[in-house]
Amino acid sequence: MTTPEKPDDRPPGPARPLIGVVGPCGSGKTTLAAGLNRLGYRTRHIAQEHSYVKDMWQRLTRPDVLVFLDASYPVTCRRRRLDWTELEYAEQQRRLGHARQHASFYLDTDSLTVEKVLEKVVEYLDTHL
Repeated sequence: MTTPEKPDDRPPGPARPLIGVVGPCGSGKTTLAAGLNRLGYRTRHIAQEHSYVKDMWQRLTRPDVLVFLDASYPVTCRRRRLDWTELEYAEQQRRLGHARQHASFYLDTDSLTVEKVLEKVVEYLDTHL
């Protein structure tokens, strides 16, 4: 499957399903959300990894579909040049536990290009919306 070059012909606005994107820092949330928005999806990047409230993702957005992007500690450090410890990474993963458990779609992005992440998520959305 190839990713479309332009937004699809579905009607814009609040009637469109809302896609929430969660995951640890450096997993690709911002990039994915921007790509989905360019394609006409209503998308919200949810910074659940910074909240002590386990279901903040639900309180902030109530998404119709929740996409969980994951990445390993070494990959997050390399992608974002993060200066954080494995304990800080583990804490983010703990905070994301509720979202991970309730995710509609889980994707490990370690070995994927930005384009491949977008392609896989669009493929999932196209078959489940």
